[in-house]
Amino acid sequence: MRAVIVGAGFGGLSVAALLAKKGFDVTVIEKNEQPGGRASVYRENGFTFDMGPSWYLMPDVFERFFAEFDRRPEDFFRLVRLDPSYRVFFGGEETVDVSADLEKNYALFDSFEPGGAEKLKEYLRESGEKYDLTMSDLLYRDYRTILDLFDRRLLLEGMKLNPFESLETLVRNHFESDEARKIVQYAIGFLGGSPRNTPSFYQIMSHIDLTMGVWYPEGGIRAVVQALVSLGRELGVEYRYNEPVTAIDVEHKTARRVVTPAGSYDADIVAVNADYPFAELNLLGKDTRSYSASYWEKKVLAPSAFVAYLGVNREVASLVHHNLFLEQDWEDSFEAIFDPAKAAWPSHPSFYVNVPSRTDPTAAPEGTDTLFLLAPLAPGLEDTPALREQFYQLLMNRLEEILGENIRDSVVVKRIFALSDFAERYNAYKGTALGLTHTLWQTALWRPAHRSKHIGNLYYTGQYTHPGIGVPMTLISSQIVAREVTNQYR
Repeated sequence: MRAVIVGAGFGGLSVAALLAKKGFDVTVIEKNEQPGGRASVYRENGFTFDMGPSWYLMPDVFERFFAEFDRRPEDFFRLVRLDPSYRVFFGGEETVDVSADLEKNYALFDSFEPGGAEKLKEYLRESGEKYDLTMSDLLYRDYRTILDLFDRRLLLEGMKLNPFESLETLVRNHFESDEARKIVQYAIGFLGGSPRNTPSFYQIMSHIDLTMGVWYPEGGIRAVVQALVSLGRELGVEYRYNEPVTAIDVEHKTARRVVTPAGSYDADIVAVNADYPFAELNLLGKDTRSYSASYWEKKVLAPSAFVAYLGVNREVASLVHHNLFLEQDWEDSFEAIFDPAKAAWPSHPSFYVNVPSRTDPTAAPEGTDTLFLLAPLAPGLEDTPALREQFYQLLMNRLEEILGENIRDSVVVKRIFALSDFAERYNAYKGTALGLTHTLWQTALWRPAHRSKHIGNLYYTGQYTHPGIGVPMTLISSQIVAREVTNQYR
């Protein structure tokens, strides 16, 4: 049977390999010139940038995925545990390193507030229990109808997750200090959310971060992309780049072929990893869509992003591999992203700086650094060259002020990537960098479905579907889709 995959992001690459393993004849069709989707690679003058994901978290998910092929991640790339895991700059007033050593982190939390170590131990105990529960019962199952939520065991276990409590409320009940609260909440940004609108069971991010550790695949996230491509090639997957899909032809409620400017591809199965709303609104006719334009308009989108890829002709010694710059009034930044009435380019943004050259000598020429500056933005904002440059100067002013050194004069490579680039390169709805955020009513059953409601052989994988945002979640999404396809057609 022939399976055609639309899009070569992590979802497309992973589902392609899984279906090929099951015996399908698989072709992956990609709009852009390279695989990876948002995990594209940009190179200039000896500097190499992973354009999207930069954190390797949840190593157990990668291990479970590669085990489907009787392989290990280490068969494709070497993993390094980062220490410190990351550095946090609190409004320019205090700087701390979060260690790979939990005992050091307990001492750090003791320095934040009385009893901080014991509070962190209890918080991590809870988050570990929730993580074990979600991994064993919740993440790897599909949710098609409300009946799937009324599994007795699932109901009993699910209530332990306190789904109606916000992460912000949970954290405030555990910690008093601003520093402790920010460290256990910052990671929710990787899920495109705000602590105020994210359910408390995403407390699991602290277990993922502090207990399981922050890792780096030698060669960058691009090494993981290449691992999936290599795995697919071993299994006979064909990859076609620079071919934007223009339509999915449907006959009698069946996707018959995928159309590109180069021709058409007959299909028995179609799996879409392209941006979900783009695929629904642009590749299908109105009568075959699962979701209308108004459905997407009502959804709470995850942020877009302003990203500056900078090659610096010296090393910035005060930065480690991962650096978080968290402003005192970071709640205002969340409002500028998630409150439509206040959506704007932020005036005091919290931001992130990735320096992969601190770990990876292939990222930059010797004695230099690659810097990846990222600040979240509300999706759908106006995006002009003038606004980009103004925001770039604002970020650099703040970065240089906190570090106490001039960096701009050392920049020899500069590329800005923002809302309109996400929309153009990835067909991202309203320029979102991540898809749909993780509110309670956009979790599990309430995320867009893996299987089309009207087309029997059309499936979706990737960040819009359950379980959601992030590379590990996307791998799980593909495992769910591959299982559903295999159950139906084998």
